[in-house]
Amino acid sequence: MLTLALVVDQLTVMLGGRRILDGLTLAAQPGRLTAVLGPNGAGKTTLIRCCTGLLKPDAGSVTVLGQPAGNAQVAARVGLMPQSTGAWSGIKAVELLHYLAGLYAHPQDVDALVDRCGIGPFAKTPYRRLSGGQQQAVNLAGALIGRPELVFLDEPTAGMDPHARRATWTLLTELRTAGVAIVLTTHAMDEAQTLADQVYIVDSGRVTVAGTVAELTSDEQSLEDVFLTHTRSGRHEAAR
Repeated sequence: MLTLALVVDQLTVMLGGRRILDGLTLAAQPGRLTAVLGPNGAGKTTLIRCCTGLLKPDAGSVTVLGQPAGNAQVAARVGLMPQSTGAWSGIKAVELLHYLAGLYAHPQDVDALVDRCGIGPFAKTPYRRLSGGQQQAVNLAGALIGRPELVFLDEPTAGMDPHARRATWTLLTELRTAGVAIVLTTHAMDEAQTLADQVYIVDSGRVTVAGTVAELTSDEQSLEDVFLTHTRSGRHEAAR
């Protein structure tokens, strides 16, 4: 029987009188990286908020590690890297990670994680003074500090330089090999093409096409071509 870390079934969300998610259905497996692609406003961040219990859907269901989304029994087994964490602005990077480590019974070693994510040179810099890419590295470390079985990464390499980006790709590959289920949103088609085991392309709150990279590009189209074919061009308002 197929084991699923995440099951999203017919998810519908209304915000401000608009239908942000419209019967969206997808799944993610342990030891696999699932990429969710879509234009700005397609509903990707709203999807992650529902999956992590931050937003209650109007219809449909989300099952996370066998429990309803937001269930306290699985909270410590799930990691989240949001697009921004402005609440951390005054704290130093390493202090933030030590604080987050204290929330878990068996966290990763902070010093080892600082080294692995390349945070050492700016570990004692206040979060608000970090560059965008440096903040992303700290956000990623924060998502991984609790040794999650399932982790949600919302555009994890946005703002990173090429070296940091490739190092992050290597880290995600190692996590996948270790059995972690990874759900990643990205606008970088090369990132999805390189890393993803399964791809869902989302537009206007619905999955328009899904499959492995090989399946989606079987007629010699690039993943970007497939994306452009199955999404509308820039007619979305922001969906958050």
